[in-house]
Amino acid sequence: MHPRRLRSALVAVCALAAVSLAGAAPAAAHSSPPAHAAAVAPGLAPLTELFAERLLVADKVAAAKYGTDKPIDDPVREQQILDDVAARATALGLDPAAVQAVFRDQIEANKLVQRGLYARWDAHPEERPTERPDLVKEVRPVLDRITTQLLDALKDTQRLRTSPSCEPRLGLAALRSAYGHELDALHAEGLVRALPSVCAD
Repeated sequence: MHPRRLRSALVAVCALAAVSLAGAAPAAAHSSPPAHAAAVAPGLAPLTELFAERLLVADKVAAAKYGTDKPIDDPVREQQILDDVAARATALGLDPAAVQAVFRDQIEANKLVQRGLYARWDAHPEERPTERPDLVKEVRPVLDRITTQLLDALKDTQRLRTSPSCEPRLGLAALRSAYGHELDALHAEGLVRALPSVCAD
């Protein structure tokens, strides 16, 4: 599938999840995704679950930086992450460039959510965070743990990610994760941004 068509399809999938959750009654909001999604998606669900989890950590990153001189964009730190995952990918027998592409998407998705939260907090001061998490002690250990799990998941799904069924399965897995984590529209958009490099061309 052409990347633009894939993106459009995934936007629709995640938007559907976000709209469904936003409009659902409290009991329905915690319901499971459609049964066919749960049945077809498991092969890639570990990846999209970790993507969603990483996106939710963006809330803490944004809370730590908001109102300080720490920028959302941190090229030095981002390159350190990309260099690290490339080296670890090689040790796992994965294509380091492909793994870097996946993690670059995670970084951009995370920043997309941070920017959205900044805009929300600027417009609605009453929603601003009341606590400032410690990036080094509290946030980075979580991100480091997710990074390790993502690398393992990329290795475990290597064959599936190169198969013709990768793209539809990825969309269903994303839907499942959006429902499971009750992602709002901003985080669903972030999840879409996290996906483009998962399936091999």
